[in-house]
Amino acid sequence: MLSFSEIKSDVIGKLERGLPPTLTYHNVTHTLDVLKHVIEISEQEGVNDEDLFLLKVSALYHDVGFLDIYSGHEEKSCLVATDELPAYGFSENQIEKICGMIRATRVPQEPKNKLEEIICDSDLDYLGRDDFFQIGDGLYREFLAQNIVSSERDWNMLQVKFLESHHYFTNSSIKNRQEKKQMNLEKVKEKLF
Repeated sequence: MLSFSEIKSDVIGKLERGLPPTLTYHNVTHTLDVLKHVIEISEQEGVNDEDLFLLKVSALYHDVGFLDIYSGHEEKSCLVATDELPAYGFSENQIEKICGMIRATRVPQEPKNKLEEIICDSDLDYLGRDDFFQIGDGLYREFLAQNIVSSERDWNMLQVKFLESHHYFTNSSIKNRQEKKQMNLEKVKEKLF
């Protein structure tokens, strides 16, 4: 099996070359952010060895589908992973787990096990962080470009709805991010009134 750094360099290189500039949120920075938090949350949740390796690979591949498609990119990401990972020495069982994690990031998130919970919380970790508005601005610009929202008011209403329906799954994310997420939600609400 190839080393993680080789896989990382291949996937990140592909994203850097292929993602359109209109993806101001779903870009390499986001993929690396998810990877970083997959490692952090796994450590806090006591996940290591092969499971951590599979989580890290899932983080790299979870948005690779954006190279081809916007809506439904998770399924495309899974197809790409299924196509490429055997060459890196992954077994069918490992690829199945990776696809499960990739699919779990689809909103609304419905993880079925601990690893899927970790990638879900890593994917939306920023909701409970200080850089929430800065990162959210990238998503706002991306949603404008995709015609998902048409104004800042639309965007803020969508954010309120999303933040109110979202919940973290892992104990560590609940402990480390829930309170700040609630504060961020209150700040978005203030913008609407």
